[in-house]
Amino acid sequence: MIKQSTLESSQATYRETVLAGDYLLKKIKKGQTIRIVDLEGNQAADTLFFSANDTAERYSAVDTIREQGNVYLTAGSVLRSSDNNPMLEIVADTCGRHDTLGGACATESNTVRYAIEKKCMHACRDSWLLAVAEHEEFGLSKRDITHNINFFMNVPITPEGGLTFADGISDAGKYVELHAKMDIIVLISNCPQLNNPCNAYNPTPIEYLEW
Repeated sequence: MIKQSTLESSQATYRETVLAGDYLLKKIKKGQTIRIVDLEGNQAADTLFFSANDTAERYSAVDTIREQGNVYLTAGSVLRSSDNNPMLEIVADTCGRHDTLGGACATESNTVRYAIEKKCMHACRDSWLLAVAEHEEFGLSKRDITHNINFFMNVPITPEGGLTFADGISDAGKYVELHAKMDIIVLISNCPQLNNPCNAYNPTPIEYLEW
């Protein structure tokens, strides 16, 4: 569902451009709103959410899909935790649909999906591992890399129940906005995938804002 934001970017309290292949790791407080912007179009922002008070509680695709009765995420979707608590709500969305089933790219999936020589190419899981290694103060480890959301990624479900990776439906300047319902740790890998034609083999920056 397309829903425009009422917030002005000029009034954001924090703003950062995240290059393709880089990560963002931050704490946000209950009541804050964040926005992720697809600056140039068809770029995937692979995102993990954790409770800042107990990182063992984290975003759960299973609980979110079950409670909303829909495999796609958009405005009105409430992202739920592994304890089935509401973590964030998507309050604005100009893309219209986001994936939470396709998972994140990894060296192993690059090998399986593309070719054996692609194994050493950078992937989102590598970005997350680098983030937790460089920021021990968050108390995260590789064990915490579980269910994620692929904002702006188009992964249609086939009639047989399979997944297909299709051309993106996002465009330059499209965004998704989320309101925090608890204190949150957000970890974003701005996808560096060079093998998928949906981004024209050209990973691009995203922008992150807070209010």
